Amino acid sequence: MVESIINLDYTLFRLFNTPWPGGDEIMWAVSGNFWWLPLYALLIWEMWKRSEKKRGRLALMLAMIGLCVAGTDIISSRLIKPSIQRFRPSHSIELRDQVHVVTPSGWEHPYRGGRYGFVSSHAANYAGVAVLVGLFLGGSWLWGLLAWSLVIGYSRVYLGVHFPLDIAGGMILGAFWGYMHWRVFKKITSVTAEP
Repeated sequence: MVESIINLDYTLFRLFNTPWPGGDEIMWAVSGNFWWLPLYALLIWEMWKRSEKKRGRLALMLAMIGLCVAGTDIISSRLIKPSIQRFRPSHSIELRDQVHVVTPSGWEHPYRGGRYGFVSSHAANYAGVAVLVGLFLGGSWLWGLLAWSLVIGYSRVYLGVHFPLDIAGGMILGAFWGYMHWRVFKKITSVTAEP
């Protein structure tokens, strides 16, 4: 069973890691933070409106997001990756020559990421934010933000630094952590709303 899952993971990796015209530049940008700044500003604006323009409520939302990202990052990078020690595709001895990696503009060498890839911190962080902010905002925001986090996850596979299973594991971790932070937020706001 485990061998079948790993084989499927490798097959999907080869499919999603296939380069396409302009893909290197686009996926490098998608994987970074800079191009998402307008989205972050829009999300903060929407949270401000949903918080009924109460600074304390918005501050609590932003604190929850910060704690969520810090938590997913620590759990993925400091606990899971060193424990599992699954090499990234870009560091895998058996796949290294078959992996499409990207050399960003101005870099001398291709981007390969750290040694270990399971679970993806990018996927955990973005899925956590997607679930938490999606639940803050309600409506179709949750599904839109989950789609956004999937695109970022895809970019990590395209760049050759994660297997699809790394992304799936990170997204599960992030979604759980985001949901738990939303529950804490709801508990705090329900207690403070009582007379």
